Amino acid sequence: MTRILLVDDHAVVREGLKQILAESIPEVAFGEAGTGEEALEKAEEGTWDVVVLDMSLPDRTGIDVLKELRQTHPRLPVLVLSMHPEEQFAVRALKAGAAGYVTKRTAARDIAAAVQKALAGGKYVSATLAEKLAGELHTGAEAAHERLSDREFQVFRMLSGAKTVKQISEELSLSRQSVSTYRGRILEKMGLTTNDELTEYALQNGLLK
Repeated sequence: MTRILLVDDHAVVREGLKQILAESIPEVAFGEAGTGEEALEKAEEGTWDVVVLDMSLPDRTGIDVLKELRQTHPRLPVLVLSMHPEEQFAVRALKAGAAGYVTKRTAARDIAAAVQKALAGGKYVSATLAEKLAGELHTGAEAAHERLSDREFQVFRMLSGAKTVKQISEELSLSRQSVSTYRGRILEKMGLTTNDELTEYALQNGLLK
């Protein structure tokens, strides 16, 4: 029996995943979680063969949950399924230990293939992402936003989306000074000087929703 833990805050998405995976994986059983905290609890309660994890959860980021799962269950493959395009989070998720990254716009057969690849101990990447990764390895070039830490990247996306320091501090429960410090680090690492330049960069690289 293959045991799959589905983590997504939308019940309809979980139901859709169950239908897709039940058609391609014989003798499969599912567990479900709607929040990051619930996912971590379910991971402790049962023995799972793979976790399918949404990047956007109501209580914490998918990257945070992924990192914690990698610490507590290092051999448990975690496949990230996200509404965000690959260029936004795929490389970051893979660096954090994901067994693959699949967007929710991906065809059902590809989602099933990604889960089967993770179950077999491999890593799933799309042809487009594989080409991007190969190009970076060949040239040694790294996109400017990939130099940012996960928290810096989160603040970067909020700044580029025209949110103020005050708004960011409230949403992330950080002091305004901390947000300003993050902003300074972001600009320095990316070689930029203004929020307008951050927004322009984000638009050019498809990093805004």
